[in-house]
Amino acid sequence: MKRNNHQFGSTSEAIIYPGLLLVAMWLVYWADHLFPFIPFYHYGVMPGELNTTAGILFMPLIHAYDGYEHILNNSLPTAILLGAIIFYYRKIALKVFAISWLVTGVGVWLFAANNNSFHIGMSGVIYAMAGFLFVSGVVRKYIPLQAISLFVVFVYGSLIWGIFPTDPQISWEGHLSGLVVGVSLAFLYRKQGPQSPKYMYEIEKEMGIEPPDLEGIWREKVAQERQRQEQLEEMRKGMTEQIEEQRRQQQEQFHRQRQQQQRESPDPLRVIYHYKEPNKKSTDDTDPK
Repeated sequence: MKRNNHQFGSTSEAIIYPGLLLVAMWLVYWADHLFPFIPFYHYGVMPGELNTTAGILFMPLIHAYDGYEHILNNSLPTAILLGAIIFYYRKIALKVFAISWLVTGVGVWLFAANNNSFHIGMSGVIYAMAGFLFVSGVVRKYIPLQAISLFVVFVYGSLIWGIFPTDPQISWEGHLSGLVVGVSLAFLYRKQGPQSPKYMYEIEKEMGIEPPDLEGIWREKVAQERQRQEQLEEMRKGMTEQIEEQRRQQQEQFHRQRQQQQRESPDPLRVIYHYKEPNKKSTDDTDPK
């Protein structure tokens, strides 16, 4: 018997909150075009520069000014991945997203090469969310979460190439930093959030209630039955030997009695003839006259 103790989020939450984030991203992008005299990309992160540490907070909201490709490419993955985290990992969704947002930026500021260029965009957080969803679904061994892992691999598996320095215009350090953060969070929070339903014997074991050793009980019963059969066999053998001994003694006693009778009484098959002399008068029978 399994006991199901997980709790997923609501569909409305998985739609509303990613939608609000997309609205913020596009409002910033719109403001960037409304105020062209303000270089919004300066609010990104330049590795190692102290005056750009504020970009750790603002970097994910800022996208390339020229063209829609950058923000369009980040909008749909952001909505899908964040929605999946909110729905399937409701209790830890805010922690995962906030840490992914901040620590990814810190990783870029600390470890990325300073080429006098600013790192901007939501892609690092996207890599963090994708890495979290994939690894978390695998380590939890729970079918719905494993299905999400396969979905992430199927749809966003090509993202893996983004962690390599293939294009100088792409922040591969941000991608790599986000992926490392996401994988780390999956292991860090592996015991929080939804878990695979447990069998009752697993719950009893955690509570210190050891389940019965069914195999041991079966082996003990088999041994007891074998011992009982051996005892019955010994009893049967002993009774058989006792009966045979009694029969042998009776036969010996019968033979001894028979032999004794034969010695003490004549043979019933032997005929004894008694001869009698002819009648003659005895002198004692003479008439005294």
